[in-house]
Amino acid sequence: MPNSQNATSAYDLVVIGSGPAGRRAAVQGAKLGKRVLVVERGRRVGGVSVHTGTIPSKTLRETVLNLSGWRERGFYGRAYRVKQDIGAPDLLKRLHMTLDHEVEILEHQFARNGVETVRGAARFLDAHRVEIAVDEGDPRVVCADKFVIAVGTRPYRPSHVAFDGQNIFDSDEILDLPRIPRQLVVIGGGVIGLEYASIFSALDIRVTVLESGEALLPFIDRELCDEFVHDLRDRGVTLRFGCKVKAARVDAPGRCVIETDDGRELGADMVLFAAGREGATDNLDLAAAGLATDSRGRITVDPKTFQTAVPHIYAAGDVIGFPSLASTSMEQGRIAACHAFDEPAHDAPEFFPYGIYSVPEISTIGVTEEQVRERSIPYECGVARFRETSRGHIMGLSTGFMKMIFSLETRRLLGVHIVGEGATELIHIGQAVLNLEGTLDYFVENTFNYPTLAEAYKIAALDAWNRMPKRQASAMWMEVALEQVRGAMG
Repeated sequence: MPNSQNATSAYDLVVIGSGPAGRRAAVQGAKLGKRVLVVERGRRVGGVSVHTGTIPSKTLRETVLNLSGWRERGFYGRAYRVKQDIGAPDLLKRLHMTLDHEVEILEHQFARNGVETVRGAARFLDAHRVEIAVDEGDPRVVCADKFVIAVGTRPYRPSHVAFDGQNIFDSDEILDLPRIPRQLVVIGGGVIGLEYASIFSALDIRVTVLESGEALLPFIDRELCDEFVHDLRDRGVTLRFGCKVKAARVDAPGRCVIETDDGRELGADMVLFAAGREGATDNLDLAAAGLATDSRGRITVDPKTFQTAVPHIYAAGDVIGFPSLASTSMEQGRIAACHAFDEPAHDAPEFFPYGIYSVPEISTIGVTEEQVRERSIPYECGVARFRETSRGHIMGLSTGFMKMIFSLETRRLLGVHIVGEGATELIHIGQAVLNLEGTLDYFVENTFNYPTLAEAYKIAALDAWNRMPKRQASAMWMEVALEQVRGAMG
């Protein structure tokens, strides 16, 4: 333990931030028998994930799909609604109930594991001490052997956008929206922007997405993305690519104006700016600890241990950049805590599922078809559309599909890409097979519950089998099997 003179408390581990990375690091440290303190500057523990990010946005999505009757429109038409007049209070009621529950669970988890918490903003005094500005009383100083920085990110707010929290919002403020807009312009076609754009579109709001790039979601398989774009446009969402915003302002009560670099002006009664986030590190005084950040406030770490340039200080979660997922952040926090105390920890898997909670959902794992081609790997694809499954018909699905990529040489599964209802749940079957180095044969030879959307795995596998070198069965038999699956409705 460093010299703790002038420090009010000494800890084995101090975790700054209580989001997914911070909570997992703290609990892991406590389970190793260490004295752990979590510093949270927000009103309650949970971080961005619980209060403005993952949980709220997904709760809002579920509320919208339920109240709008979205999932039943395949049977009853686009005009069908469970609740005719949906207002902002309808959306926020369920949100607050969910957040309260999440916070209670997290507080109980900390208490059960003996993790101490303090509310306040932390800043480094030196490499082993932080000062915590609490709401009442003098600042508290603590020292520690190890630190994990897990402060997350906040929305990027450029000066040319006149945020007011009433008409022009960032991606945190949108959760406190005072009313349901008639027209919404979303600036930014990334994950957050598309999630909110598609959610509001499900409420039959006219939505326009302005994206400065030439395509959406460049890390997603192009065929999958094309399907998603087609679905959005079919619902009336306007997508403008190569569109850079020059200014966004409120022109009159309830009227926003967006100016683009090419001289266009767009009008809307609400604007959501969702073009990037930056690390919430500016108040940490990292220089005092010997650390620096990049231009977006992010901290560079060793990708295996999450150790920063200062050996006893670690960083995990969104503050270190891509992939910025709650799921991966949790694993990063756990690995960082284990490494900090020289305890064994499994390496993070090479492939992890990426979930986008848009309407419809997108989920993917492994390599895309574009990446396979770049690496000159001989491959074959299999595709299954949800409408080809009996469960898809039961649910009234007319869109959604699964794409699987296999190596021709080894028959191993290389990637699974899904767009449609339940994509973020379905992906885990592919995740297990891929990380266990499974092959095409697993999907062909095994039985799936019927009727389920998971049956799409077998349909897609048989689709690929029909174009691959055959080993144990004749092409004619496999053609028959594929037709039996597709015709299983009778």
